Amino acid sequence: MLTCRTVWKKLAPLARASSTVCRQNVRRAGLTNGRIPAQTPAAHMSTGPTGGGGDNHLYVLLVGTVALGGGVYMYQTLKGDQKRYQARIDEIASRQQKPTTEDQATPIQSEPPAVEAADTEAVPQPEPQAAPSPEEPSPPAPDAEVVAPSETTEPPAADEPVVEAPPEEAAEPPAAPVVEEEEPSPPAEPCPAELTEPPPAPVVESEPTAAAESPAAEPAEPQPEVVAESGVDSTPASLKVPSHIPYLLIGGGTASFAAARSIRARDPGARVLIVTDEPDLPYMRPPLSKELWFSDDPSVTETLRFKQWNGKERSIYFQPGSFYITPEELNTAENGGVGVLTSKRVVHMDVRGNKVKLDDDTEISYDKCLIATGGVPRNLQVIERAGEEVMLKTTLFRKIEDFRSLDKVSRNIKSITIIGGGFLGSELACALGRRSNESGLEVIQMYPEKGNMGKVLPEYLSNWTTEKVKKEGVKIISEALVKSVICKDDKLEIQLKDGRLVKTDHIVAAVGLEPNVDLAKSAGLEVDSDFGGYRVNAELQARSNIWVAGDAACFYDIRLGRRRVEHHDHAVVSGRLAGENMTGANKPYWHQSMFWSDLGPDVGYEAIGIVDSSLPTVGVFAKATAKDTPKAATEKSGTGIRSESETEDTATSPVASSSPAPAMVEHKDDYGKGVIFYLRDKVVVGIILWNVFNRMPIARKIIKDGEEHADLNEVAKLFNIHED
Repeated sequence: MLTCRTVWKKLAPLARASSTVCRQNVRRAGLTNGRIPAQTPAAHMSTGPTGGGGDNHLYVLLVGTVALGGGVYMYQTLKGDQKRYQARIDEIASRQQKPTTEDQATPIQSEPPAVEAADTEAVPQPEPQAAPSPEEPSPPAPDAEVVAPSETTEPPAADEPVVEAPPEEAAEPPAAPVVEEEEPSPPAEPCPAELTEPPPAPVVESEPTAAAESPAAEPAEPQPEVVAESGVDSTPASLKVPSHIPYLLIGGGTASFAAARSIRARDPGARVLIVTDEPDLPYMRPPLSKELWFSDDPSVTETLRFKQWNGKERSIYFQPGSFYITPEELNTAENGGVGVLTSKRVVHMDVRGNKVKLDDDTEISYDKCLIATGGVPRNLQVIERAGEEVMLKTTLFRKIEDFRSLDKVSRNIKSITIIGGGFLGSELACALGRRSNESGLEVIQMYPEKGNMGKVLPEYLSNWTTEKVKKEGVKIISEALVKSVICKDDKLEIQLKDGRLVKTDHIVAAVGLEPNVDLAKSAGLEVDSDFGGYRVNAELQARSNIWVAGDAACFYDIRLGRRRVEHHDHAVVSGRLAGENMTGANKPYWHQSMFWSDLGPDVGYEAIGIVDSSLPTVGVFAKATAKDTPKAATEKSGTGIRSESETEDTATSPVASSSPAPAMVEHKDDYGKGVIFYLRDKVVVGIILWNVFNRMPIARKIIKDGEEHADLNEVAKLFNIHED
């Protein structure tokens, strides 16, 4: 380039004179003969002496030669620079792939660039002119002058230990190489090549279509291992947890997992972090009180795999460990992913600063946040006041560890008492009652109502259910109000208010759930005084960038008013909707969630809306067949988590059965199958399908329509309960 510049200085006056003369000749020729200016001989375009055209030819030749030489030089320079840049990137990538056993030699590993520097020292002359632009080597081909920076950044790397570079370049060039040396080491370019290999295994983009339906064939063994690794932090949290995450989900239950799937479905490159205080990956809770207790596998507490009523096996986990990526990989994964931070609890939430603080003082900032903290099991005050000795013999059933603990306890004691007659208490009573037939375990269930599920079922059906539970080997104590509990002679004595005394070895308190709203105070979020939980709008928003889903959300139902629901299906649907709205969907919550309960493989029911035994009810029943059982229902749908298939269906125009309906069967001693309607102001607000399955979309539409029905027997025909 210096040679080109010198030649140009010599030829510039000649070029200017030549172009001036050309303009004068053209003007003069136009004045003398304006009609034929194009016929002016090319040789007369110069006023110089005869033969002056030779100088013009020489000028053109020189300029063309210089231009050609400059182009060739520039091409070679850029090509060489690209090769050096690629070699540098390859060297950095290979350095990161070295085994961790060589980490002690990290100061020496910064010297490999010196090998390349030795190769490029053959052209060190242009370095002084290229020094002013040391920050431009990052683009692959910016300019010909990039050659110098790429060379000047590497010799100092080799000379740094000897401290010889600073005297040569007045301390400025060495400073630039240090910056250049640090920045390429953690770039995004080489890392995705290594990090994109694990994500393709789960194929995140395809998960939204079949995420929860396919874990039946997934191995459960890897999950505890993955959880153990992610749950125990042997290194500082700052090295494990990203400081910023676009989508932060607080809570590791069903709602969080449904939201993560929904976010990834709408934003395939999304980076999602789930923070849970449990040591386990996201899992489904219903099997903890249902199918797991009926497993014949002695290692079920470890594998957490179970057979559904239809005989198919599946894992309690929504996805295996390979589906997720580690939290530290979130910021570098090319296609994003879902990370789970286990055994960590969010203790403070700064809504204005868009950040949270964990129990180890780690801070994480976010763009959008979901609160899906669920709830904690309630306990009786008389048990809490009884002292530590009684509490050690009491189980509050909610998590995997509670299932494992109760399974172990039930195998080593002679008597166990379940306090509570709701869904959880009745399911556990049936499960443990069946075990009592084999091990001789005494199972007692007590509750203040007259019968099982007395707050939900009409009295006649509650009494029938109570007899069913008794046949499972459970001793029922109804209308029981606990007055006190003491521990005496290694036995628990439960004193009832009517004077009855019950002695037992262990207590399971199944008396409801308290929504977890610990973050409400620090976050300044509103808690509903009537139903509990965070008050949210129709889009499940508590703030502009904060959503709430699952058991902790108190939402407004356009048909039934403000509600809070504690069921699996609601967690799935509300979590999915919250995830969609976090990605900009802005959809309201229209869904009527359902719930189900199974008293073993032969009796089960599904319900929707407000099912309260204090409301007037109308029941329509028919004779049951072999296919009217939970076992048959799971064989047909292929899944024991029935809401997974039900929530995707819609009923547009239900058609009543064409077969003639027999006389309406009400309040008989045998309730094989039927439909129970719950009324408020003569309008159906709740429906229970008793041993009637895969009809929930019809029930949902009836409640959504909100119409008054003169003959509910005709409405019951929509469910085809009279067909064999």
